[in-house]
Amino acid sequence: MPHIAVLGAGITGVTTAYALSRRGFDVTVVERHRYPAMETSFANGGQLSASNAEVWNHWSTVLKGIKWMLKSDAPLLMNPSPNWHKYSWMGEFMGNIGGYRTNTVETTRLAIAARKHMFEIAEREGINFDLEKRGILHVYYDKPSFDHASKVNTMLTEGGLDRRPVTRDEIKTIEPALGGDFYGGFFTPSDSTGDIHKFTRGLAEACAKRGVKFLFDAEIQDVKPGQTTKVYWKPAETTNSEINVLSVDGVIVCAGVGSRTLASMLGDRINVYPVKGYSITVHLDEEQSQRGAPWVSLLDDRAKIVTSRLGANRFRVAGTAEFNGINRNIRQDRINPLVGWVRTLFPDVSTSRVVPWAGLRPMMPNMMPRVKTGSRPGVFYNTGHGHLGWTLSAATAEIVAELVEQKHKPSKSRAA
Repeated sequence: MPHIAVLGAGITGVTTAYALSRRGFDVTVVERHRYPAMETSFANGGQLSASNAEVWNHWSTVLKGIKWMLKSDAPLLMNPSPNWHKYSWMGEFMGNIGGYRTNTVETTRLAIAARKHMFEIAEREGINFDLEKRGILHVYYDKPSFDHASKVNTMLTEGGLDRRPVTRDEIKTIEPALGGDFYGGFFTPSDSTGDIHKFTRGLAEACAKRGVKFLFDAEIQDVKPGQTTKVYWKPAETTNSEINVLSVDGVIVCAGVGSRTLASMLGDRINVYPVKGYSITVHLDEEQSQRGAPWVSLLDDRAKIVTSRLGANRFRVAGTAEFNGINRNIRQDRINPLVGWVRTLFPDVSTSRVVPWAGLRPMMPNMMPRVKTGSRPGVFYNTGHGHLGWTLSAATAEIVAELVEQKHKPSKSRAA
């Protein structure tokens, strides 16, 4: 039975391990943390959002980034200090503006396919992850932004998405708790939300029951592909410097922002850049807060903020993009706009108990996930999902598992 190592135990790595296991492979997941889903898959915005499939490669994004560069509370913030990786990545980003429409349509199709896979997995394995199938409502404050959204909508509908415009009165009907004076919006009834951390942990448990092995607290030192691929690792955050070796038939890189370094060990270039995002989890401890928080998921286009209701007692609010390298520090001046947004639009929600978080989105310059074989035998990639890892991973896991299956036929299927 072919033995495949999956490097990374976030949402992408765990869904990949599950897809491989169902095809009959022997799978070992290597993760530097003690548990799955402890980085970017820990506390994201929660949206499973085909309606947010528009890629960022557009001149309007570049112009907004320049305008916001000196505002610490801006939705998009870039540290202007010289850094070759950052500026070369941005050069490639602008070079992909020509693929804006094609990539947006393709991302929409991929997101719709992923939704089907994820719901099937959750039902099959009995995973409870605070799933809410109430749709996603995008809101716009003025006609120009609404008109741009209308153009985007033609691409999303071309990709197969059911997304319709709504008036300001319909916005209030769809989500009565929402305050604010809006010009109009778009509503996608088929989109949903859920807790990525709960899902990933639940799926990891299901994988373990199927025989998938998890190697936690394992810092990868090197990976050497060949007829037998060797993964060199040592225990993380200990004084033990002993190098251990895991010998496998193939390896799949699903390591988020760490994928670039691992790819270089394998002789490939995967130009992932870490784009930091922030979230707050508002604990709804009082009945008034529970009534005052929305159940329908929201996307405020002007503030670049998304929301998810995670059960009766939690309200997740996330947003912003920060280009500042591998930096996981939580900045209060980036958290304050999220808290202020809640206070403004949901005045009945108490923000007395708010938990902040920051995570690094692994973004490719063209905003598309990198799902491919490597330049050397037995090497595969499923990474670079950016802000849509939660939305797309269930589909890209199937794609990369099929690539592995074409190269390494397992002895028998264990799909039951």
